[in-house]
Amino acid sequence: MINSVDLEEVKVTDQHQETTKGTEAMSLSSKINLSSPLIREWLMARKTNIRPIGVFFSTSNFQVPPSAGRLTKRMYKNLDYFQSNYVLVFLVLFIYCIFTSPLLLVVMMLAGGACYFISTKNQQAKVTIAGHEVSLAGQYGLVALCSIPLFLLAGAGGVVFWVLGASIFVISLHAAFYNYDALEVQEDQEPLTGEIVEEV
Repeated sequence: MINSVDLEEVKVTDQHQETTKGTEAMSLSSKINLSSPLIREWLMARKTNIRPIGVFFSTSNFQVPPSAGRLTKRMYKNLDYFQSNYVLVFLVLFIYCIFTSPLLLVVMMLAGGACYFISTKNQQAKVTIAGHEVSLAGQYGLVALCSIPLFLLAGAGGVVFWVLGASIFVISLHAAFYNYDALEVQEDQEPLTGEIVEEV
């Protein structure tokens, strides 16, 4: 009789551990925020690598590449060197597109307001529906699901494709025609090592 009770207790504790693991996994997405060290590190890296506007838009450095091989190398180096500037180009085009589409701006404000309301409501008390507690991630998912038709009516699909297309076009043009070799980049120059031997 003692053995049967012990086995039942073990089964109950195993089930309890599985349910707590499941709830931890469900609440993991709600813990992701902008104060995460990984996101802060990425943002700081982008901020420190922003090149000056005068260098980025220097018209004297725009030249047609002499060959296809040179074009590929130039694009690779420019994408690496001006990466933070290209992220800013994308953000500027995105912000421009949002402000020129007032209905999309209103829908974004409504969705953001709903998410803010949900987060403040959950700090006060947990939301339960029919006796079941609804996680914060589930509530955000419901807001996103309800927002999809509104975003489609506001023309978000066209905005996304316009921003992506315009960004790829502008960034590709800049990366292809900007002469990276005209820059004096100290970090890419390898120091000379070894001995120089002159043949006689």
